[in-house]
Amino acid sequence: MQAGGNAVDAAVATGFALAVVHPPAGNIGGGGFMLIRMADGKTHFLDYREKAPAAATREMYLDPQGNVIPDASEIGYKAIGVPGSVAGMVYAEHKYGKLTLKQVMAPAIRLAREGYVLTWEEAGDLQDRHLAEFPESRRVFQRNGDFYKAGETFRQPDLARTLQRISEKPDDFYHGSLARELAAALQKGGGLVTADDLAHYEVKEREPVRGTYRGYEVISAPPPSSGGTVLIESLNILEGYDLRTMGNRSAQSVHYTTEAFRRAFFDRAEFMGDPDFAKIPVAQLIDKKYAAAWRDA
Repeated sequence: MQAGGNAVDAAVATGFALAVVHPPAGNIGGGGFMLIRMADGKTHFLDYREKAPAAATREMYLDPQGNVIPDASEIGYKAIGVPGSVAGMVYAEHKYGKLTLKQVMAPAIRLAREGYVLTWEEAGDLQDRHLAEFPESRRVFQRNGDFYKAGETFRQPDLARTLQRISEKPDDFYHGSLARELAAALQKGGGLVTADDLAHYEVKEREPVRGTYRGYEVISAPPPSSGGTVLIESLNILEGYDLRTMGNRSAQSVHYTTEAFRRAFFDRAEFMGDPDFAKIPVAQLIDKKYAAAWRDA
């Protein structure tokens, strides 16, 4: 911000930095969403969620008897989708940021190259048994069994080089040598993502969902994210109750809140999906009359 950037610059810089210091919250192998509200009130929603590779099938996580293979959709190379994080953050930076990609990625590259000091919790997380199942994650995150300890500096030179390449030529991640290297590594491990999958990935701008709660306007994420729809539906249900009179964190207010969430999440399981492939009744779900019907049910 002091360098003349805006909130989008800060968000992109933070996103790439999280890929280094806290990958569960942000990484270059995953995807995400970004909701932007400009100074003039205009809003933009970027969908850069991961996508299924073209070779994915409905049965890919089932054994020959049709039973779900435990952890198959979460652990291993076949669990990896076509990543969207790099495309999304680069898109946001180029279209809505004020600084250069090199400027906003510099902190992340520095953190990866020079390292950061691990807390007790972070050091413990790196001992995860699943990281030990694959040679590369065991080498990078566990020093081949010589586990990192709290207070040690964790450096990731390979990640630093990858981030440097992205900062200099971001399109290479999806259409160049970096894409080919990534696809080859994934396929070697038994994954499904191909260079063609990467080349066909695209960021989509979608219209945010909107609602109100006691005079406040709520602007949030549309499908394929379920968050905005569930949030507005929950608030619509709760708007019919005087939670303040019930008392903050009283048994009654907690009960009503829980029940509102339960109904919204029921609808989430029933109706949510990818709008590119399914018709989703968002307008109905966030309608005040629909919430009133839930209260009367």
